[in-house]
Amino acid sequence: MRDKQRYFAVEDEQGRLLPNFITVRNGDAEHLEIVQKGNAHVLVARFSDAEFFYQADIKQPLESYLERLSTLTFQEKLGSMLDKNNRVARLVRPFGEMLGAADDLIEVAERAARLAKADLGTHMVVELTSLQGTMGRIYALQGGVTPEVAVAISDHWLPRGAGDVLPASPAGVLLALLDRLDSLVGLFAAGLAPTGSADPFGLRRQALGLILILIDRVLPLNLRGAVQLIGRGQPLEVSLEQQESVLEFIGGRLRVWLQEQGQQHDVIEAVLAEQAQNPARAVAAVEQLTTWVQRPDWEPILDAFARCVRILPDGELYTLRPAAWVAPAEAALYEAYQRISDHLPQSYNIGEFLAAFESAVPTVNRFFEELMVNDPDPALRENRLALLQAVTGLARGRADFSKLNNF
Repeated sequence: MRDKQRYFAVEDEQGRLLPNFITVRNGDAEHLEIVQKGNAHVLVARFSDAEFFYQADIKQPLESYLERLSTLTFQEKLGSMLDKNNRVARLVRPFGEMLGAADDLIEVAERAARLAKADLGTHMVVELTSLQGTMGRIYALQGGVTPEVAVAISDHWLPRGAGDVLPASPAGVLLALLDRLDSLVGLFAAGLAPTGSADPFGLRRQALGLILILIDRVLPLNLRGAVQLIGRGQPLEVSLEQQESVLEFIGGRLRVWLQEQGQQHDVIEAVLAEQAQNPARAVAAVEQLTTWVQRPDWEPILDAFARCVRILPDGELYTLRPAAWVAPAEAALYEAYQRISDHLPQSYNIGEFLAAFESAVPTVNRFFEELMVNDPDPALRENRLALLQAVTGLARGRADFSKLNNF
């Protein structure tokens, strides 16, 4: 009605569809009855076709349409849609365990994964492809599948595009993430990464959908581990370089999305330098760091941290020897470091680090005012550099402050 005929559907006050439609005629009122009958005739014919497809489809259970997927090519090097369907089904358990999903949720997702693409073989979806997932849910319910599984089948297609709703069911979320990652990893391995405006498989849309789901559900998924897992399940080798390309591609879409949300450029870069592989945590970190950089007392906090970083030689690692302190300022900074590290929660983000580091700013400044870090004595010099490495190391994996303005 909407896409082909440009008719307006009519709903009641509760939003339920009514057996009525509205059309707009470019002309006068002459022969309106004929126009009305003509419009209705076209619509009745289309609904009759749909009813025929539906009645033909329900003569068999949804599972019976899986075999037809073997005739639908997903991609030449990656096999048919049946191959993709089965590949995703095999990966559900290890991927679900990576997400920390409960065993009963994984079982629902596994049952849904086995039928996830089956409706692509039905008459209805062949004729009306926009109903993929919708018909899968309806036919699954008619075949006695549990509502949780049926909803997951439908949800795994979401979001279909910009502004679309996100999957709501936990099993649907798991499948939506896994299906998108399978497409991204496999197609990059097949040499089909988007170039310029060319994106025939909609991988930019797939990556954005992946990001939005992770953010919406606040799922701290390590994409590096997920890409490695899914790479091992592909029918062709996925090199480390190709895995990195997938991660960079997803990180690039996350960067664009954060910019569209109005986030500050340098804050985005600082966080993504360390957390691009974990979109949900990265978004939280951007919000936290934004709060800090907007504070009137931010400059002395950043300066104190920057003093610790700038003096450290690139690529050198030093061994910390607390028993070798010779000055009170050294011991004081070490105590501050211990206090910070002891009070940080196991999965702390950048906001928690900065809240802890703020209390150590005077101690950091005292350290530099009273001591020569690059002392002529190699033992003293290396121990002091080791202490600064330990302090700055607490921010590793959270944000790269050197990307911030005025660092």
